[in-house]
Amino acid sequence: MRPAQLVFATGEVFEGMVPDWQDEVVFGEVVFNTGMVGYVECLTDPSYCGQLLTFTYPLIGNYGVAQQAQWESASIKARAMICSHAEVFFSRGQAQTDIVTWCREQGCALLCGVDTRALTICLRDKGVVAGAIVPQGHDQPVAFPDINSEHLVPQVTCDQIIEAGSGDKTVIAIDCGMKENIWRLLQKLPIKIKRVPFNYDFTGEDFDGVFISNGPGDPVMCQETVNIVKKVMAEQPQKPMFGICLGSQIMGLAIGAKTYKLRFGHRSQNQPCLQTNTERCYLTSQNHGFAIEESTLPPGWHVTFRNLNDASVQGIAHQSKPYFSVQFHPEAAPGPIDTAWLFDKFYNMLQEV
Repeated sequence: MRPAQLVFATGEVFEGMVPDWQDEVVFGEVVFNTGMVGYVECLTDPSYCGQLLTFTYPLIGNYGVAQQAQWESASIKARAMICSHAEVFFSRGQAQTDIVTWCREQGCALLCGVDTRALTICLRDKGVVAGAIVPQGHDQPVAFPDINSEHLVPQVTCDQIIEAGSGDKTVIAIDCGMKENIWRLLQKLPIKIKRVPFNYDFTGEDFDGVFISNGPGDPVMCQETVNIVKKVMAEQPQKPMFGICLGSQIMGLAIGAKTYKLRFGHRSQNQPCLQTNTERCYLTSQNHGFAIEESTLPPGWHVTFRNLNDASVQGIAHQSKPYFSVQFHPEAAPGPIDTAWLFDKFYNMLQEV
């Protein structure tokens, strides 16, 4: 390991260490996740594409890295991992490699030895910022790119149509960077699923419902997806529609609502959400940096879930049409599965078509 710095576009500098195989300056949006477990799922989550992911839990890698069947995509999608300590000696029989070796094999930058508590406090104070991991020896001034201008979804969507499942109902699953556990849970339903790229216009095909997945970046970048969803709502309003995370924001934009960037996002496995019609609280897994602006929801739409930490919108639904979405992750991975029943709700809607 050799010295390096994490430099914020706002001027703050945090000292750390990088492996000797890491020579280039790495840029990205610096975010933090407060989960104690799930580093493999987080790093492979397509929603972290383009980001420098900071883990606030001080020990990362203690149970190693298991087989790909537990990953949320085929490779690490975060641009870098930042932690206090990366453990190379793991204590899990199913693990196949250590976190440092895995990062090297996957081409993921790594910054260790960072005071992640101070870093997180800074992000909570200033909001998420552009950052650069700068190994010792780079003396040139750092020129930060605009972290809000990159369209990340094309980097993580499927590149071809994938079909799975069987049943008398067919669902189009729009892949904006779909987590594999969402794909697994969808396949457990007795339905046919057609997984399509984010910009694939399927409106002329036969289908019974639409699912819109999670994904990275600003939802306004996904105007092609928004237009397709809007077209489905206008031409086939009776078809059920279910969105998760970015899918919820895309649904919001399709109905004319607006989205905004959260100060430092929600990234953890213990976010409390209140279901508005029952006053019941659910613990949820979350990973997003944007939310729907409640005051812009059009008539006929209402908030179904609300974050108890900051009162932000965590779910919306139409009063009469079969449309609903949630900002959190009912499929978890990692996190609680308290809201996995939402997949059953979607399936029951399909039976009424």
